[in-house]
Amino acid sequence: MASAFLTGDFLDAAISPFKEIAAYEALWRNSQSSFKKLSELFASQPGIRPSDLVTVREIEEIENQVRDVLSKTRESYRANILINGTLDYPEKLKDAKERIELLYYSGNLDLIHTRSVAVVGTRNPTSEGARRAARLVKLLVKDHFTIISGLATGIDTVAHTTAIENGGNTIAVIGTPLNQFYPKINEELQKQIAKEYLLISQVPFIRYQEQSIGGNRLFFPERNKTMSALSEATIIVEAGETSGTLVQARAALQQGRKLFILDSCFQNDKITWPGKYLKQGAIRVKEYQDIISALDV
Repeated sequence: MASAFLTGDFLDAAISPFKEIAAYEALWRNSQSSFKKLSELFASQPGIRPSDLVTVREIEEIENQVRDVLSKTRESYRANILINGTLDYPEKLKDAKERIELLYYSGNLDLIHTRSVAVVGTRNPTSEGARRAARLVKLLVKDHFTIISGLATGIDTVAHTTAIENGGNTIAVIGTPLNQFYPKINEELQKQIAKEYLLISQVPFIRYQEQSIGGNRLFFPERNKTMSALSEATIIVEAGETSGTLVQARAALQQGRKLFILDSCFQNDKITWPGKYLKQGAIRVKEYQDIISALDV
């Protein structure tokens, strides 16, 4: 029976959503756990569930904490899960190098099956960079693309808010658990996306609250890989030489996704990464039609 904390239908009656959440969270109690190691573990035994990899006692030891977290999360929105191998699990996630076995989400899951493009970039854009992002998103929405981004400040926020303001759809893939609001300034935007659009996280609740800030920072680049896999393409508006956005650039190319880089990035003589990714297959965007032509719209 599905947990009262969860909504949605699980067509596989053998799967208990709450049990799988508790098992997934228990797997992350091991300090050596990482998305890479868990992906390798699941890949070595196709078809297994999180609950197949932990004992009943391990689940019992953590289930009260999980219930408490899910209950408090419900005060803002409902948490649901996607498990690899079930009907709703998106096939496109299987292109990720380190496949995620379980995703938490809240909102309209139908959006995950729409044509979508990730619009990403620096947390500290120039005013012109922000304007470019807004113009780009307006055009993508007009062409019926769902806008995916990471809910960070800067380009991400511009992408989400512009999509909403122009009657489009948006998906936020966050680097924190569903019960955290980061950055705090985007709390209301996160709640709106969770209720009216789609909010996704792969970050375990309990591990996140028990480990250091330094350890939790490692979840952010992992979400970029997932964001790329969920998208038909990634568009980089503006990013510095060491930006986390470049994690997504690499992931997009590895996953066989299209990677678009705005021409203004190439004109910035303070960075070298645009030329590097152009040689690897990225597409230089001088006008919007460059994107649409490559996406076969």
